Amino acid sequence: MSNPVGPREHFAALVRLPDNTIDLGAAALWIAAEEQPGLDPDPWLERLDGLGERLQARLRGESDDFRRLSLLTDLLFGEEGLRGNADDFYDPRNSFLNQVLERRLGNPITLAVVCMEVGRRAGLALEGIGFPGHFLLRLARHSHVVIDPFDQGRLLTGDDCESMLERLAQGSRGLDPRRLRPSGPRQILQRVLNNLRGIYVQRGELERTVAVLDRLLLLEPDDPAPLRDRGLLHVRWGDPEQGIIDLESYLSLDSEAEDAEAIGEVLAEARRRMDLVF
Repeated sequence: MSNPVGPREHFAALVRLPDNTIDLGAAALWIAAEEQPGLDPDPWLERLDGLGERLQARLRGESDDFRRLSLLTDLLFGEEGLRGNADDFYDPRNSFLNQVLERRLGNPITLAVVCMEVGRRAGLALEGIGFPGHFLLRLARHSHVVIDPFDQGRLLTGDDCESMLERLAQGSRGLDPRRLRPSGPRQILQRVLNNLRGIYVQRGELERTVAVLDRLLLLEPDDPAPLRDRGLLHVRWGDPEQGIIDLESYLSLDSEAEDAEAIGEVLAEARRRMDLVF
């Protein structure tokens, strides 16, 4: 009998696809499903389908993209009541797409995912912007039209973006246009996971932190940083043998890393401890 396919396997299958073919909504829901055993993504995908159908009906015959964007924000932030969870920004539920749809509360990136997925279903293309500290959206065909999904889809001027950057990235010297480059599905999922990692590290939830790092490595298997971080967690609090494997792999990927000497010392100590055990 074959083993049942779990959330992580579903997520892995999706993110092995080329970036422009990844189903962002489904992948985000499989992230949520690993954190919420028994969660079935299908009803939530159907919820997105229903919102997309409602928007599509309103866009019919409307050619002005600015008006089309306004109809999307009216639907999601007006009628549906989606909003940023400013009262409890670091609640992990803000990162779970089903919870965002159910509670109508989220963080900038999950609210952006809802907008993108509903817009895509209705023929309105939106792009995510990996702005430092605060995810934004823009119209795909009008890259200067930027909105803040955390603030009910408020339109942002260049000055607004610069002020936000100054507030969030202290020491910034003006708005570099590269800050407004679009993010693909893989980058967006990476940011969702990094948000969760930060929350779990802050809470000291080590098993959940390791699980997030596992999924980050499914996204980018050759990314040295999560490999190092997972290795350190395993060595110090989990599975030292796996930690040694991770840290050795990290050094082989990035032998000139600034922390190579420090990681080498951790490895040496871990090997000594393993020798004492065996």
